[in-house]
This record gives sequence, structure tokens and C-alpha cells, in this order.
Amino acid sequence: MKLVVATHNPHKVEELGRILEPLLPGIELVSFDGPEPVEDGATFEANALIKARAAYEHTGLPAIADDSGIAADALGGEPGIRSARYAGTGNDRDNLELLLQNLQGVTDRTAQFLCAAAYVDGETELVEMGVWPGAVLTSARGEGGFGYDPIFQPAGETRSSAELSAAEKDALSHRRRAFTALAEAVGRSR
Repeated sequence: MKLVVATHNPHKVEELGRILEPLLPGIELVSFDGPEPVEDGATFEANALIKARAAYEHTGLPAIADDSGIAADALGGEPGIRSARYAGTGNDRDNLELLLQNLQGVTDRTAQFLCAAAYVDGETELVEMGVWPGAVLTSARGEGGFGYDPIFQPAGETRSSAELSAAEKDALSHRRRAFTALAEAVGRSR
């Protein structure tokens, strides 16, 4: 089965390949080379569908997409769907620093990584959510991962998600949870 991954982020394509291979053996992921759609949905689910629909329409191949981010409880769920654009620069480090700044002096640091995974093939549209609970650290730790990984400590862990190996992160992450549910839903729809 050939699937277009509706992202221009090579880290995400690599991560999804590791996650989906055991769930959908023989799957071939194809990077999306089309224009990025405007993500103007009000939810993670809506934005994931916007991206998957755009990739399907551009390529004619079944497409998967995700929209994900971090939601800090003390900030009313911010940055939420604006996670990738939080600081307004498009730079992961700037986004991470702004979140740390906005939580400075805050004792409730509970947060969740959220991921909506979408599948579109012209006949079927499916969306599944994955949640990875944890907390925002007071400073960055670790060299792995990307985005907010250096400041996110998963529940039950002493390390940041950037200190986890790729295999450990893949086994626990919000993306793993969302795409596992999506792979099961796609299997049921066939």
C-alpha cells in the first residue's frame, strides 16, 4: 500500500515510517511535494483533515496527515493548535523558549502532547486522536526528537522526550497512539 504523508517535515516522515511499518507491513510512505494548504481549522482534527485532503487531491493517492502540538494546562491549553507557529517565527527553538517564558514561575506544569491523525482516500475520511500526558520542564534537556521534545517530560518518566531513544519515543508518543488507532480504523473500513 502506498500512502502520501502530508508533511514537508522529514523528521515526521521518518517517525511515521517507524511507527506504521509494524502496523501496516509492506506500506510505502511517499513524501508530499505539493503546496502546503492553509491550516485554518479550529481543532487538531480539522487541520489534519485539511492536510490529508490536500495531499490526496494533489497526488490522487491515499494520504495521511497529522496535526499535533502541546497543550499546557496552566495556559488554558496553549499553545495548542498554534504550537508550530507559537512564537510567530516558525522556529522550534523560539516556540520552546516562548512556552518556557510563559510558564515562568508557574507551579502547575501539567501538559499533554496531542495528535490528530487523518486518512483520506477519496471515499473514506478517518481521524483519530492520541494524547501523551506529562509536564513541561523548566529548561530544555536532551538532544533527540524535535519541536517541544526537550522540555516535555512524559508522565511516569524522569527524562524529557528528547532524552528518550527513538524506539522509546515511538512506543509511547501521542503520534504512536493516534496512528495506531488510525491504522486499526483503516483496517476496519476495508
